[in-house]
Amino acid sequence: MLLCSNPRAQYLAHKVEIDAAVARVLEGGRYILGAEVEAFENEFARYIGAASALGVGSGTEALHVALAACGVGPGDEVVTVSHTAVATVAAIELCGARPVFVDIRPDTFTMDVTRLEAALGPRTKAIVPVHLYGHPADIVDIVAIAKRRGLRVVEDCAQAHGASVAGRKVGTFGDVGCFSFYPTKNLGAVGDGGAVTSNNPELANTMRLLREYGWAERYVSSVAGWNSRLDELQAAILRVKLRHLDEDNAARKRVASGYSEGLAGTGLALPKESAGVSAVYHLYVARSLQRDALLDHLKAHGIGALVHYPVPVHMQPAYRQRSPDGALLMETERAAREVVSLPMYPEIGSTDVERVVKAVRDFGLPR
Repeated sequence: MLLCSNPRAQYLAHKVEIDAAVARVLEGGRYILGAEVEAFENEFARYIGAASALGVGSGTEALHVALAACGVGPGDEVVTVSHTAVATVAAIELCGARPVFVDIRPDTFTMDVTRLEAALGPRTKAIVPVHLYGHPADIVDIVAIAKRRGLRVVEDCAQAHGASVAGRKVGTFGDVGCFSFYPTKNLGAVGDGGAVTSNNPELANTMRLLREYGWAERYVSSVAGWNSRLDELQAAILRVKLRHLDEDNAARKRVASGYSEGLAGTGLALPKESAGVSAVYHLYVARSLQRDALLDHLKAHGIGALVHYPVPVHMQPAYRQRSPDGALLMETERAAREVVSLPMYPEIGSTDVERVVKAVRDFGLPR
């Protein structure tokens, strides 16, 4: 079976370096918030172009820490999208705030900025745009609106490590950038992990306190925090993979180009990059009115395509009672019926790309 993502393939691609990094940590005897985490934080901040980066326990916790540091709490509203991983909304609710959903653009699957201001109200505290599938949201316009309204912007960059707008990497436009290092991500650990980036020293210091019990001095909590730490093993592995991130993203782009060239004229709606944007193709997501039948066909041919995401957050049982009228999110709901993610990871070879293209073409989508 050709997998939709394959973190084991990435481990094997960098096995010698990763094994040496793991051995270094195990032999060193420091396993939590040591030299590896500090080095990774400095290297990741330089890569993103941010003043600081801070390792945390997961991508969800990156959002939680960021929102809490921005003062989001009970009674507040946070505007985001429903077409996203549920972690985006879970983090908002961890702060006691209420998510307010904005519909998406049908071409990039990111927040429709033309609908953003209508969603803002007196209780709005922050906006969380999601750079979905590796394609940046309209972050420049979103930040401009937020500044006019005195709102915080927390970027969900969980799928967009290295993506940029006009040469500037996502995670540096808003008040905080939030990254996940889940194993399938463009920069993936071998377990959970995450990071927050910021150019605001005050926010960075608050987030540093929140991630470890509010300790400015060990065992003395100056604020009420919790435990959200990136461990030394994951940091050491991420340092290895960060050195290869640009070449891995370039490989993803080559895979995407192979799909786009091979699937042109098939009837699939293929992903496109907006002007001035450099996407990093965490996923290659196309659209089809016959999505479910296409998935069955690909599975029968040993191709593990997936759906990201089959049920919008506002339609899921846990969140249905706190959501607006579904008619307000028509593009979100339409995307959930039509999107299909084709296999995408740096180690896919041209033969596998051709195999996927042939299987899709053999399905015979209407043109």
